[in-house]
Amino acid sequence: MATPVEIAPTHERELVLARLVDATPQQLFRLWTMPERFPDWFCPKPWRAEVTAMDLTPGGASENVMYGPDGEVFPNKGVYLEVVPDRKIVFTDAFTAGWVPAEDGGMMTATVTFEAQPDGKTLYTARVAHPTVAKRKQHEEMGFHDGWGAVAEQMEAVAKTL
Repeated sequence: MATPVEIAPTHERELVLARLVDATPQQLFRLWTMPERFPDWFCPKPWRAEVTAMDLTPGGASENVMYGPDGEVFPNKGVYLEVVPDRKIVFTDAFTAGWVPAEDGGMMTATVTFEAQPDGKTLYTARVAHPTVAKRKQHEEMGFHDGWGAVAEQMEAVAKTL
C-alpha cells in the first residue's frame, strides 16, 4: 500500500500529495505515458478516464475525459510543459494544444515526480499549483487529497502488472 509522506506546499496556491510507492520510477512513468492503461488507474473508482490525446512534447496535447458512475462526463484539455523520462511530467490546463489559452483560464499546473528510493520503491510527488487561492480551495474541496491518494493506490497496484 502506498505510504503517505508529508511534504509541505511551497506557497498558498499549491496542493501537494506524496506517497512512497512500491514500484520503480520507470513503472510509474510508463503508466503516465501509456494511454491504454489510464482507465485502470487514473480516476478513483468507480470513475474512469480515457486519453483522447497524448503528445509527450512541450506544448503537446494532454487530453482525457473522465466518466462518472452516474453519467458524468468531464473533458480535461491541456498541454505538457516538460517531460523527463522516468523522473518528471509537468502539465497544465491553462493552455490547450498549439498554446491556445484555455477559455476559463485553467485550474492548475501539475508537476509529478518519480524519485527512486534505496529500497526499490519510489517517492511519488504531485505538486499542483493554482492561479488563485480560490481555485486551490475549489480543487481541495473537490477532493484533491482523497482522489489523488486513491489514484496513487490504484497506480501502485497497476504498476505491479507491468
